[in-house]
Amino acid sequence: MFYSLSAFVSLFAFWLLLSGFFTPFLIAVGAAGSLCVLLFAHRMDVIDHEGHPVHLGWRALFSYWPWLLKEIVLSAWDVSRRILDPRLPISPTMTRFKPSQDSELGLVIHANSITLTPGTITVEVARGELLVHALSAEGAAGLAGSEMDRRIAALERPS
Repeated sequence: MFYSLSAFVSLFAFWLLLSGFFTPFLIAVGAAGSLCVLLFAHRMDVIDHEGHPVHLGWRALFSYWPWLLKEIVLSAWDVSRRILDPRLPISPTMTRFKPSQDSELGLVIHANSITLTPGTITVEVARGELLVHALSAEGAAGLAGSEMDRRIAALERPS
């Protein structure tokens, strides 16, 4: 029930954000549309702790996302410097490493976070292993046992 209520509120808030109209009729139509999408999602059995990870909620919002945004900016700066300065090495590297995440959701968050960070892309995700392409050997070396790995593992732990 908690996941359904959270999904409805998220869908309706997203609809309001995109609509921008706040007349009673349009608000009712938005609520009805959100409810229909929620019913379809229930019928497809896609609302669960992985499809709608509300349990990550506040910890992810206030600790992980700001840190990830900072890392994206720093990595974008590093990639830009490597492109503009011919003295800085660009050494494309593929590396495999074992992340410390236990769940599929944790592995997906880790793989997507790596891909969001400029200069790295997750090529393959397997149970207990990630294959990552990095723009530099330094970037590849910093993946195993990284701060990102520790922070995502901390998100998985119940609060």
